[in-house]
Amino acid sequence: MDIEQKQAELIEYFVKQAEIHKGLSLGNLIVEATSHSSLFGFSEILSVPNVVQLQGTEHSVYLDLLRLFAHGTWSDYKSNSGRLPPLVPDQVLKLKQLSVLTLAETDKVLPYDNLMQELDVSNVRELEDFLINDCMYAGIVRGKLDQLRRCFEVQFAAGRDLRPEQLGGMIQTLETWLNTSDNLLHSIQEKIKWADTMSELDKKHRKEVEDKVDDIKKSLTHKLHTVSRQTMTFEGMRRSSTLNLEE
Repeated sequence: MDIEQKQAELIEYFVKQAEIHKGLSLGNLIVEATSHSSLFGFSEILSVPNVVQLQGTEHSVYLDLLRLFAHGTWSDYKSNSGRLPPLVPDQVLKLKQLSVLTLAETDKVLPYDNLMQELDVSNVRELEDFLINDCMYAGIVRGKLDQLRRCFEVQFAAGRDLRPEQLGGMIQTLETWLNTSDNLLHSIQEKIKWADTMSELDKKHRKEVEDKVDDIKKSLTHKLHTVSRQTMTFEGMRRSSTLNLEE
């Protein structure tokens, strides 16, 4: 099963569970979802009414926790750990994986020093083990470890959930793409019309040439017949003159 299909099945499962849980039970479900080793998308769970209704309740910290895993990083957690539930080891790992995806959104060459600082990793060996075993083997990133330049060259990174402030930019990007596609389609249609017009002109020109050739053939044939008749007449007259002379 590929990672996209597994993601879709996990999201469907947790969404259905969130629709039937409330309060602390829902909070425990959120902990389970954010601890799952194969789940990296949380926006669908965030949109479930029961989850939204945690806002302002005694269990609202679980809503904040889910938002952190949807849009935040390990650094964000450290800055707000006093207002969030403590993380279990699987959640810590997951949040660090998600942090790598966030970094890869803007930079395709990630210096080891930056990664070690962001992920609280103490040495290069530990960092490379994490990138290989917990990121690349998990299928969320692909890339090359460059020990000489001390950096991770990102070739592919799975996308994270869109943050609310990103929606405007995403909509603008899609609108620009749509306008560009419309302009391209119009240009292609115009070229097709031009090609059709040129084809019709070519056909018309070819027909005109063929008609002229036919006219020339007919004219030459007529002239040939005329010359032939004149030749026959002249030959007849010549023979007649010869006979008269002989007499």
